[in-house]
Amino acid sequence: MKKALVLSLMLLSGCAELSQYTTVDSNASAKTRMRACLISEANSRFQAGTLFTQSLSATSDELVSVCLKKLALESAGISQESQSTAQTIIQNLKNLGTAN
Repeated sequence: MKKALVLSLMLLSGCAELSQYTTVDSNASAKTRMRACLISEANSRFQAGTLFTQSLSATSDELVSVCLKKLALESAGISQESQSTAQTIIQNLKNLGTAN
């Protein structure tokens, strides 16, 4: 509980070095990888100013959903491939939009 409080205060201050909490190796437990993902996602949204746009429950549900998907893709070994494919699709659609 104390660790969570300290981390929360660091997140709110916006000046925390979070890499120690968000960097885990592939041999880490699922719980550790999930925690790292949640911290990373929450911090990204905090930095973008979007963390507090919904209710606490809705935001936490969304963070869990995003992290579950990310961890599932990583576990299946297709995370990097999926990222590359998505970028290619978006770029192709962008090119179609500018060609018209």
